[in-house]
Amino acid sequence: MNCVIYRLEKRESFLQGRSHCPRCKHPLAWYDLIPLLSFIFLRRRCRYCRKPISWQYPIIETITGLLFLLIFNFQFPIFNEFSIFNFQFLNLIYYLLIICFLVVIFVYDLKHFIILDKILIPAIIISLIYRTAGALLLNNQLSITNYLFSALGAAGFFGIIYLISRGKWIGFADVKLAILPGLILGWPGIILSLFLSFLIGGIMGVGLMVFSEKKLKSEIPFAPFLATGTLIALFWGQGLINWYFSLIF
Repeated sequence: MNCVIYRLEKRESFLQGRSHCPRCKHPLAWYDLIPLLSFIFLRRRCRYCRKPISWQYPIIETITGLLFLLIFNFQFPIFNEFSIFNFQFLNLIYYLLIICFLVVIFVYDLKHFIILDKILIPAIIISLIYRTAGALLLNNQLSITNYLFSALGAAGFFGIIYLISRGKWIGFADVKLAILPGLILGWPGIILSLFLSFLIGGIMGVGLMVFSEKKLKSEIPFAPFLATGTLIALFWGQGLINWYFSLIF
C-alpha cells in the first residue's frame, strides 16, 4: 500500500520496477522491505543514506495488518471452516481487496486532497462484479438491487449536497466515492456509514478549528471520514444498529 501511494504521487508504475529509497534512490533489498521489522531493525533510517524513514510506513503497515485480521475474523470466525472451495473464501478475497482500496484512498486524499479515478473506478467495478456474481450464484436478485439502490442513493445524497453548495462543501469526487460504500455495505449499513462519516468529520473539523489554524472555510478531505465510517459499519454495523434500536424500543 505504501508503494502504491508513493508511486501514484510520483506518477510511476506500481506494477513494475524495484522499490527504492525516496531520498537517495538506492534500490532496496528484500530484507529492507519486511513490514514493521525492517523499520525497527533499521532504527528508522535508510540503510544506504541514513536519512529518516517516514512514520507513514509502519503506521500503514500496522493498520492494514490489523484490518486484514479483522476481515479474516469477519469471514472465518471459526478457523477450521476455512476452505478455498467455499464461497466464503471469495468473500474474503473481495474484502481484502476492498481494504487495500480504502487504505490507499484514505491516505492519498489525506495527503493530497485528491481521490484518484484510477483507484476508485477499479474498486467500484470489482464491487459491481462481486455483487452481481453473488446474486447469480446465490439466486438472490433482491441482493443486487439492495446494493445498487444503496450506491445510487448515497451518490444522489452527495450529489444534492454538491449541487446546493456548488462544490464548496464537497467535491464531485466525493459524489463518485459514495458509490463504493453503498456497494460494500448495502442497506441499512450505508445509512450508518454516512452518519458516522459526518459525525467523525464534524468532530475532527471542530477539533482542528480549536487546536490548529484551520478556519470554518478551510478545506478538509472527506474521503478519510467516509472510509472510516465504512469500515466501522462493516465490522460493527449490525451491533451498533441493534444497540440504537434497543434505546428506542
